[in-house]
Amino acid sequence: MTAGRPMPTQDDVLGYFDTLSNWGRWGDDDELGTLNHITDDVRLAAARAVRHGRSVSCAWEVAVPEDMERSTTTCPCAADMPGAENMPVPGFHNDRRWGFSSERLGITFHGNTLTHLDSPCHIFWDGTMYNGRSHSLVDAATGSAWAAVTAAANGIITRGVLLDIARVRDVPWLEPGQGVFPDDLEEAERRQGVRVRSGDAVLLRTGYGRVRHEAGAASGFTQAGWHASCLPWLHERGVALIGADTPQDVQPSGYDDVLMPVHAVSLVAMGLWMLDNCDLEVCARTAAELGQWDFHLAVAPVRFAGTSGSPVNPIATF
Repeated sequence: MTAGRPMPTQDDVLGYFDTLSNWGRWGDDDELGTLNHITDDVRLAAARAVRHGRSVSCAWEVAVPEDMERSTTTCPCAADMPGAENMPVPGFHNDRRWGFSSERLGITFHGNTLTHLDSPCHIFWDGTMYNGRSHSLVDAATGSAWAAVTAAANGIITRGVLLDIARVRDVPWLEPGQGVFPDDLEEAERRQGVRVRSGDAVLLRTGYGRVRHEAGAASGFTQAGWHASCLPWLHERGVALIGADTPQDVQPSGYDDVLMPVHAVSLVAMGLWMLDNCDLEVCARTAAELGQWDFHLAVAPVRFAGTSGSPVNPIATF
């Protein structure tokens, strides 16, 4: 799917670390990166995108281990603790009508299964994180002291735009290894009657969610997704957040020395936050039914201190 398209060379992509850099743009101490594009006016405009009052989840369900497609990347554990005898308060011990359940969860959310948010400290390049900070600020015991997910503690509230590339190409889904390019994004805008603007969250549908619903999560790391040539487009439009129904980068990337250029340039150079592994099937059907491809998007990460992301349940309200 690259015939006739001018493709950036590997040197071009490596140059994006400089030409698309937002280091210092919002100050030397900035940890929000492209979330700075979401101003109060942008949030107010997002509220006006609610025209029908219908809300949908853009996340996959988190199941117990035996239901997981890939238990190596997703492994919550639940423990049922019924009975008043387990209550720490003595007054409950004689109340035999009282019972409860409780859980202890351990989740590795990065990977190809769980819907999660990546903060800028998730990726390093040449030992450096967003805004020029050293990777040494990430400690194995305490997490990251820089650009952790808690930088977004107030939530990400903005206008979301769904670009349905599978629909535009008139295919049920993009095949693994097929990239999405800037002309795809603009054709989706044209057909859907929407234009991406500064502060928007752009959600990319490749159709992989349909595959996953029908056949389960794919193994391996060959996948459809953003091609690196989209990075200047995202930068020029002032996009605040990107999401996809895959883990973002088309794989293989086509570049020997930059295996995940979208992750690397976005998080390290641009400070562009990411939503990986979204389930966009209901969102896409709703958008098509209503003829509305923009919506109010709310993403509320858990305030895990020092972490490079969080499992999330993005909510699109039409």
